[in-house]
Amino acid sequence: MKTLVTGGGGFLGRYIVKKLLERGWEVAILGRSPQPDLEDQGVKLFQGDLEDVNLVEVACKGRDAVFHVAAKAGIWGDLKSFYQPNIVGTHNVISACQRHGVGRLVYTSTPSVVFNRQSFQNADETLPYGRNWLCHYAQTKSMAEKEVLFSHQSNGLRTTALRPHLIWGVGDPHLLPRVIERAKSGRLRIVGDGKNLVDITHVENAAEAHLLALDALEKGAAGGKAYFISQGEPVRLWEWINELLRGLSIPLGTKKISLKKAYAVGACLEGFYKTLNLKEEPPMTRFLALELAKDHYFNISAARRDLGYEPKVSTRQGMADFLQYFKSADRKLDSD
Repeated sequence: MKTLVTGGGGFLGRYIVKKLLERGWEVAILGRSPQPDLEDQGVKLFQGDLEDVNLVEVACKGRDAVFHVAAKAGIWGDLKSFYQPNIVGTHNVISACQRHGVGRLVYTSTPSVVFNRQSFQNADETLPYGRNWLCHYAQTKSMAEKEVLFSHQSNGLRTTALRPHLIWGVGDPHLLPRVIERAKSGRLRIVGDGKNLVDITHVENAAEAHLLALDALEKGAAGGKAYFISQGEPVRLWEWINELLRGLSIPLGTKKISLKKAYAVGACLEGFYKTLNLKEEPPMTRFLALELAKDHYFNISAARRDLGYEPKVSTRQGMADFLQYFKSADRKLDSD
């Protein structure tokens, strides 16, 4: 099996690559940065951007399956900065797959595609796409997912989309390190009453779901469908964060701000940053305030049924592994 992973040098992408290599398959990746350690393992690198049509064409040629993981993520930035990689890039991947006879395409989406400013409690895939976005990432990912699923059975291409929620684990360069840094600097605030339930997804489980999705497509299942992916049981967000901080001997976050106030602060900061054309992300936005305060957890029965998905790495084990990894990394930095 000859495979391509866009974003194969990223956090989730690397775990997918590892699992593909363990199957003995031929793996190529497409991304913007050099990946010498992966190349040493026999992975072929196509270095560049998804907007480069010719590069995407060359990367997809001769592949049996493509995992389209790469995207611009984040809660801040102008529409064009998200539109180009997330929509144009995805269109280029789909078109290249169709032209070169790639049989299967597994797309990494996000639950943010159903964002509508409301809470989600055990919601499933019957939810409509979102509205009132407040975030160009969510908006562009929803548009891209629609095109991926619409392309199912077009020119022999079978497609499916996965929506893993809050991916974390060993090697996490974004989610947990940012929480830790905010806590260390005293800038972490509990938004809302601190009791909201959210889904999380260990990176090993997210990667496994991608291979299961490919297997399902091989068997003629899952085509043209999207699936929520998670640990299978939500956590109380702020309790989970405080468990992380306790494990690292960082003072627990106890300071609170109401959702109403955080939302207002986010609106003010968004206006301020736009007026001054500041590129860095504001410490609070309206989208972030809602995500930190409201319930958002989903029913994964469809993934269990159609993909045979079952989270193998428990939340408890995943936390223990992350704490060990993070402490080791900290000690290494201190000794350098």
